[in-house]
Amino acid sequence: MTPFSLDIRGRLLTFDRPAVMAIVNVTPDSFYARSRTSGAEAVEAAVSRALSEGADMIDIGGYSSRPGADDVSPDEECRRLELGIAAVRRVTPDIPLSVDTFRADVARRCICDFGADIINDISGGDLDGNMFETVAELNVPYILMHMRGTPATMQSLTDYPRGVTAGVIGELAPKVRRLSLLGVNDVIVDPGFGFSKTVSQNYRLLRDLEAFSMLGRPVLVGLSRKSMLTKALGISAEDALEATTAANTLAIERGAAILRVHDVAAARQAVDVSTFLHTA
Repeated sequence: MTPFSLDIRGRLLTFDRPAVMAIVNVTPDSFYARSRTSGAEAVEAAVSRALSEGADMIDIGGYSSRPGADDVSPDEECRRLELGIAAVRRVTPDIPLSVDTFRADVARRCICDFGADIINDISGGDLDGNMFETVAELNVPYILMHMRGTPATMQSLTDYPRGVTAGVIGELAPKVRRLSLLGVNDVIVDPGFGFSKTVSQNYRLLRDLEAFSMLGRPVLVGLSRKSMLTKALGISAEDALEATTAANTLAIERGAAILRVHDVAAARQAVDVSTFLHTA
């Protein structure tokens, strides 16, 4: 991977190997049951475990994006995120903290009032027309993920006439340019594995991951225990740790800069082995 840096509230953090981002969900219905936390003590325990296993970043979400998940009002999403972010900050005041939301007003509150550092938007600005301007105004790093439609409709929107890799890059590129023109310097791109893609399209994206370097931004991959693994292997999410580690290792070898994961220790080992390989 190409080393990258992020401006976190005036602190310039440089990463010269892939970073591990730990998933913490303050939700009752995220697709992987063991990622769910239901109160401050559970969040604190999850964060403490992630830190002990080597997490470089935390990503906290209050709205499940799995197909069929219940809708969550902005007020309820904020309530969950306020609780979760406060719990994270009691454990660690300094680790980069990403908030997983597609709502600009929720993102603003999380950055300005609750203590988050990064906005992680599964819709890449499509579900809230104010998101890009909000990110520019707040001057924070932004994770730009590729998705079509909504979590409820995305799997009906998998037609890519030029091929999935060209299609995804072609839809992300103008957004990267627009953010740049707005003055957003720290953009991280996420191909959106599992969002608006078939199983085979997900594997094509993984095979072609190096192509995303043409966007000139760090690439985040979220492969952890996803259906592209479970459906292909005929297993459950609970049984997909080994498959996740294999997929993450393939992503690292193709230039991934950030691994967003449920299982920090396994991802950390994958990063370390890859680092040893390239420095031996």
